Amino acid sequence: MRRSRVLSITILVLALLLVATTVSASSSREFETKLSGKFEVPVRATHAKGEAEFELNKKGTELRFKLKVEDITNVWMSHIHLASAGTNGPIVVWLFPRAAPAPTQSIPGEFDGKLAEGVITAADLTGPLAGQPLSALIDAIRAGNTYVNVHTNDFVDPQNTGPGDFPGGEIRGQLHHHD
Repeated sequence: MRRSRVLSITILVLALLLVATTVSASSSREFETKLSGKFEVPVRATHAKGEAEFELNKKGTELRFKLKVEDITNVWMSHIHLASAGTNGPIVVWLFPRAAPAPTQSIPGEFDGKLAEGVITAADLTGPLAGQPLSALIDAIRAGNTYVNVHTNDFVDPQNTGPGDFPGGEIRGQLHHHD
């Protein structure tokens, strides 16, 4: 009787460990960010906001993403950049459009909704991550060294005149593990 109770407790503990490991493994494959003008460098006075969600497949070869924005005008581009919070860095993945070069015009007027979604692979890496495996991007995300931003442009000089005209980026958010 005592032996069966010990065996039952052992099985229960092993099952709980398996569940905890599975939950931990799945959450470490999910990343997200909230985008706001207050996270841009320099800070942008804007009502625009957004969110980006990323999920790594089990093989670690594909990163599925979805990018949504609200109250933003003259959307021009969006990327993942390589840099820590508070600093600007180079583009490492194009999100909108999906590849270079920069578009010659923006989406005119206000935009609300899904701006981009797709799958990122090693072939999509550019800049300092070009030619590297997708794990290089994932390592940078896990280290807190990547951010998503959305650029706007009204294509009228001068630049940076206000919402809808921040070619360097209007909203931004540092990527982190999904809680």
